[in-house]
Amino acid sequence: MPNLSVIIVTKNEAHNIIDCLKSVDFADEIIVFDSGSKDGTPALCRSKGAKVTITPDWPGDGPQKNRALKKAQGKWVLSLDADERLSPELAKAIQALSEKTPYAAYALAYRSTYCGKTIKFGDWRNESHVRLFQRDKGTFSEDTVHCHLRINGKIGKLKAPLIHHPFPYLETVLNKMNQYSTQGAQISFKQGKKASLWTALSHGFWAFFRGYILKSGWLDGKAGFLLAVSNGQGTYYRYLKLMYLCQNPS
Repeated sequence: MPNLSVIIVTKNEAHNIIDCLKSVDFADEIIVFDSGSKDGTPALCRSKGAKVTITPDWPGDGPQKNRALKKAQGKWVLSLDADERLSPELAKAIQALSEKTPYAAYALAYRSTYCGKTIKFGDWRNESHVRLFQRDKGTFSEDTVHCHLRINGKIGKLKAPLIHHPFPYLETVLNKMNQYSTQGAQISFKQGKKASLWTALSHGFWAFFRGYILKSGWLDGKAGFLLAVSNGQGTYYRYLKLMYLCQNPS
């Protein structure tokens, strides 16, 4: 893989960042944009040779990643979050890609865990995201939460897994559920969407039913049930918070 830049956005990721950086130590450059960590994340990144920029603000997921992208010099860019790391198989697959590839970008297959348990079914079954792309063929959407890449060209797929640890502990699940449901409600409110108690209940139940029953989350045992409950609760609270925003817009 010629001229590979890795970009990572961080805040208080000291518990994750070293494993993430080790998995991409073959890259030509690693660019980290940090939005005010208090746990020593920038120093850890510099100790591994990363180029660190500390920003005084947090403009949102997409805008921050576009800032990092502008600093990248490689022909190819790999975008990672701090709780993600390449499996050895994926690192080899990326390094083995031909310069004559017909693809402008690649989707990466995800292997995600929930409180230490690898999830194979449910809403995370066959999960993949475009993360590797030619620098002049992609930009990030301006979404402040869970942005996505816009690619100008054909997209291939690599089957070797990217390892993702989004919820290592129950406390992480609860904190992220609260954070994401608030941000999601705010985005929906700005878009003029409305919600009621029935909306929150029905969407929450559907999220659980879809993941646990329709997508066979039950095959993951206890972890599959807990993940489906978490997804249902997160959806319920997102619409409930939207309902209150609509009732009290100030």
